[in-house]
Amino acid sequence: MPTVPTDVQAAFDRLARDVRDRLLDVRAMIFEVAEGDPRIGPVAEMLKWGEPAYLTTETGSGSTIRLGGTKGSIVRPAVLVNCRTRLVADFRDLFGTTFQYEGNRMIVLPDSAPGDDLKHLLWLALTYRLGGRERVRRC
Repeated sequence: MPTVPTDVQAAFDRLARDVRDRLLDVRAMIFEVAEGDPRIGPVAEMLKWGEPAYLTTETGSGSTIRLGGTKGSIVRPAVLVNCRTRLVADFRDLFGTTFQYEGNRMIVLPDSAPGDDLKHLLWLALTYRLGGRERVRRC
């Protein structure tokens, strides 16, 4: 797994410890999922809107994934996706109440989301532009 870039690490460091730790676990999953599917290719890590973001710049296979927290008095870890995609709708169809959703761009992570479900969610985002019905089936 690549070293976290300095500016991205600074963004993680601004988060509450429990949120940061959970999102660093999700970061590791992103790289693990990408490594497991050669169609995804390398994942670029940068800041977008001040949040850690992950893109498939070489292959263009996926939609941007951002990691952040919900707004409000209690901040929960969340995965954010492009609101112009069907990703959140697909996630709702597949995972129901395993995750909470805010609009069509945010998946709020429960304290103990099943790892396989979360990895599948990330895989769907990292392969979004590949299209095809087979993309939506469970890994």
